[in-house]
Amino acid sequence: MGGAWLGRPPGTGGPPELGLARAPASKWPNLNAGLLPETVLLVRRIAGAKRHQAAAWTGQEIPEAYQPITGPLRERLRTAVRDPGTLADLRWMVAYYGYGYGCLPCLALPLWPVGLVVDGVWCGLLGRDAVVLPLISRLADLDARWSTALLKPSPTARLAERVEELTETRAGAVAAHGAELRRIERDLHDGTQARLVSLSMRIGLAKRAYDRDPRAARALLDDAQDQAEEALTELRHVVRGIHPPILTDRGLAGAVRALAASSGLDVTVRVDGLEDGDRAENAPRAPAAVEAAAYFVVAESLTNAAKDSGSDRAEVQLARTTTGLRVLVRDEGRGGADEAGGSGLLGMRRRIAALDGTLLVTSPAGGPTVIEVELPCVW
Repeated sequence: MGGAWLGRPPGTGGPPELGLARAPASKWPNLNAGLLPETVLLVRRIAGAKRHQAAAWTGQEIPEAYQPITGPLRERLRTAVRDPGTLADLRWMVAYYGYGYGCLPCLALPLWPVGLVVDGVWCGLLGRDAVVLPLISRLADLDARWSTALLKPSPTARLAERVEELTETRAGAVAAHGAELRRIERDLHDGTQARLVSLSMRIGLAKRAYDRDPRAARALLDDAQDQAEEALTELRHVVRGIHPPILTDRGLAGAVRALAASSGLDVTVRVDGLEDGDRAENAPRAPAAVEAAAYFVVAESLTNAAKDSGSDRAEVQLARTTTGLRVLVRDEGRGGADEAGGSGLLGMRRRIAALDGTLLVTSPAGGPTVIEVELPCVW
C-alpha cells in the first residue's frame, strides 16, 4: 500500500483511505439504518478515489455504475443494499483491505526473517534506492491493476445501467412523441382545418351567387383557389415535420444538400460512404427513422448557425460507419450554445436518444460550434 502511494504519478493525491480518516465521525459506518445510505456514499467516495488513482497509473479509465441514492429513507435503503456497483465496491474493500492488510502479512510472517536478510544483502550491495525504487514501481503497478480488476463494473452492473439508460430514453421518446402528436394536431386544427372551413364557405357563397352575379362568384372562386393553395402549403409543412418527402425522393445526402442550398450560409457538404444524386435510388440506405433524425439534426443545426451564431460558413459531414451513421455539423460562429437556452438542442437530443444514438455538443465561447451525432443502424 505504501509502495503504491509513493510510486503514484504526480497529481493523483494521497491514498484514498485518507478520505475515510479525514471524514467527520458522523460519517463513519454506523449500525443505525438511517446512516446506511450515508455510509454507502462514503464507500463510493473511497472507491472513486481509488478508481482515479488506478486510472492515473494505468491510463485506463474505470467507469462507475451506480444507482442514485435519492427519495425517502426506505427507497434510499433499498438502493443502498441492492446497487450492484456498491456491492462491487464492498467486495473490493474486503479483498483489498482484508487480504492486503490482514491475511497476506500473516501468511508471510514465517518469511519475514529471510526477507529481511535478503533485503539487507541486496541493499548493501546495490544501494537502497536501486532496490526500493523499482520495487515501489512494480508494487504500484500491481496495486493499480488489481484495483482495476476489482472495481470495474461487472456485467450485471453494466446491464443494470444500460436498462436504466434505455428506460430513461424510452420515457423521453414517449414524451417527445406525445408532444409531436399534439403539435401536429394543433397545426392541423389551427391552420389547415381553419383554411378548409373557410374554403368550403367561399365555395358555398360562390354557388349561391353564380346565377345572379357571375363576376362576384368568380372572385369568390379565385379567393377559394388561393385558400386551397395556402392550405396545401401548410399541409405539406406539417407532413414535412413527420417525414420529409425529399428524403424518399433524393436520399439523405441529396436532402442535406438541398438544406445547405436553402440555409443562407456558405455550406460545405462532405459525404463518405453514402450515394447521392442519380444513384441514390439504388444505393444502400439507413432506416427511414435514422435518415429522418439525421435530416432534422442538420436542419436544426444550420438554422441555429444562421440565426444565432453570427457565422456565414458551415460544414456538414455525413459518414457511413461500421455501426451506423455519423453526422457532424460545424460553424465558425460565436459559440456558447446552451441546451437550456431554447436552441433546439434538447429536442434534438431526445430525438437521437430515442434511436439509442449519442449527441456531443462542443461550443466554447468564441466558437466554433461542433455538433456530432452517432446513430446506430444496420445497412
